[in-house]
Amino acid sequence: MNNQKKVLIADDDAINLDFFEVMLSKLGFVVEKTQNGNDVMEKVKKFYPDLIILDNILPGMTGWEITKALKNDPNFNRIPVIMLSVLDDVKDKVAGFEAGVDDYITKPFNFSEVLARINAVLRNHELFNQIAVRETRLTLAEELNKDLKDNLSVFVASIDELDNAISMISESTNQETKDHVKHVSEKIMSVRKHIAALDARIEKTINDWENLKKEEIGLSVLEKKIRKHLHQEQQ
Repeated sequence: MNNQKKVLIADDDAINLDFFEVMLSKLGFVVEKTQNGNDVMEKVKKFYPDLIILDNILPGMTGWEITKALKNDPNFNRIPVIMLSVLDDVKDKVAGFEAGVDDYITKPFNFSEVLARINAVLRNHELFNQIAVRETRLTLAEELNKDLKDNLSVFVASIDELDNAISMISESTNQETKDHVKHVSEKIMSVRKHIAALDARIEKTINDWENLKKEEIGLSVLEKKIRKHLHQEQQ
C-alpha cells in the first residue's frame, strides 16, 4: 500500500513552487503544483491531495475563494488547507480561518516551521477522519438496533398468530395430539422469554443512545472547536 501523502501547492511565485516541490519530494511527499488559482479545483479533482498549500494572492481565484469553494463541496470539504500570505494582519488570519483554512503561514517563511505545520495539520486531519469513521460506525450500530427492534415486533406478532393456531388445533384433537401441542406451546413460551429479554436489552441500548446524543457534539462542531483552539494557540 502506498502511504505517501499527496500535496497540492498553488503559488504564483515559481521559485516558491520549485522550492516546495524539491524539499517535499525529498521528504517522501507526492507533489502537484500550479501558479493559477483557476486551475486549483481541476487539479483537486484529478489529484485529490491529502493537503493543499495555497497562496492567498493568485491570478484567477484568490486563496480565500478557492478555500470557500472547497469547503462548500462535499467531495472535497475535508481536504485540509494551509494558507500562505504576505499579510500578517489578525483580521486577515481570522477571515482565513472562518473560510475553513486549517493553518496560516506568513511569508517569508522558514521551511522547518512549514514542515512542522504540514505534519501537524496532517495529524489533525487523520484524527478528524478517525472520529468520522467512529461516528459512522455508531450510526450504523444505532440503525441496526432499530432494525432489530422492528423485526422483533414482527416476529412476536407471528408467534401470536402461531399460538392462536395451536389453541384451535388443541381444542379439536385427541389427547395425544394435545400433548404434542402442549410441548410445542412450552417451546414457544421459552422463545418468547428470550425475545422479551432481547427486546428489553435493545430498548435499553436505544434509550442509552438517546441520552448520550443529548450531550453529543456533532463532528462538524467538534472540528470547529478543535481548530479554534489550535488557532488560538498559534496566535
